Amino acid sequence: MSEQDKIKSLFNASIAAKQAALDVMCDDIAAAIELLVSSIKNDKKVLSCGNGGSAADAQHFSSELVNRFHQDRASIPAIALTTDSSTITSIANDYDFNEIFARQISSLGQKEDILLAISTSGNSKNVIRAIEVAHMRGMHVIAFTGRDGGEMAKYLQKSDVELRVPSNSTARTQEVHLLLIHILCARMDNLIFGLDE
Repeated sequence: MSEQDKIKSLFNASIAAKQAALDVMCDDIAAAIELLVSSIKNDKKVLSCGNGGSAADAQHFSSELVNRFHQDRASIPAIALTTDSSTITSIANDYDFNEIFARQISSLGQKEDILLAISTSGNSKNVIRAIEVAHMRGMHVIAFTGRDGGEMAKYLQKSDVELRVPSNSTARTQEVHLLLIHILCARMDNLIFGLDE
């Protein structure tokens, strides 16, 4: 197989993962959009968290909300819990690494806020702990997962939304997660501000 064929194979794998997600996820995506729009219209905020590539996704989502997506509009209140290295390292040092997001949520999270919890495996202990504390604070959770949803799926409540990518590949799951972020941003811009996609 030539290098070009290998590249095409990776493109096709990504396309197939997105098609598989399209076939099964639309209702859940619509529910997540409804939850986000309702929260923002009621002057609430979005907190986001994840590890590694999922941390980057959490920051990507937050930046699109606070700054802008396609067009100029009012800022949407959002905080990525992955960005404050002094806070993260002090919590990890003084308490436990599994508390790095939960401790921030106990300080910043308020009733009816949204937690975007991202884990491709669904088994990240610090993200699961974040979900637990978010529920204690009366927050709603939107979970980005993959595979079988992992342990995170067991911690979600009826008012939460799980966006589970039907893939066992971390790379393909992350590629769909990025698409989900852009879909959520586009629909929020339209439904909150009346902006075209």
